[in-house]
Amino acid sequence: VQLVESGGGLVQPGGSLRLSCAAFGFTFSSSAMGWFRQAPGKEREFVGGISWSGGITYYADSVKGRFGISRDNAKNMVYLQMDSLKPEDTAVYYCAAGPKYVAPTSAEYDYWGQGTQVTVSS
Repeated sequence: VQLVESGGGLVQPGGSLRLSCAAFGFTFSSSAMGWFRQAPGKEREFVGGISWSGGITYYADSVKGRFGISRDNAKNMVYLQMDSLKPEDTAVYYCAAGPKYVAPTSAEYDYWGQGTQVTVSS
């Protein structure tokens, strides 16, 4: 099993980034997917998640209205569109897989990517 994130980088406040996560080695279309992030000195936190079908999404209050999650089961891909970025969004972002339903806690997820750095700074 492998999850590979891409798309991170440096962006100015108010800017946008789109993260991608490619999944390999498991039945992607049967798994809910989650995005988490971890800032320096802080615990890993739930950003949002998407159901196996893509029909249901959940977001942390801190990103609601600014971030959007989508998936393409034909391509085994999940995406995190991040708009109106703020300096406090700076973190390493991880995609995760495993649960049947979206879960806001990292313990519910079996598989993790290596993470991609997002830095929001002027």
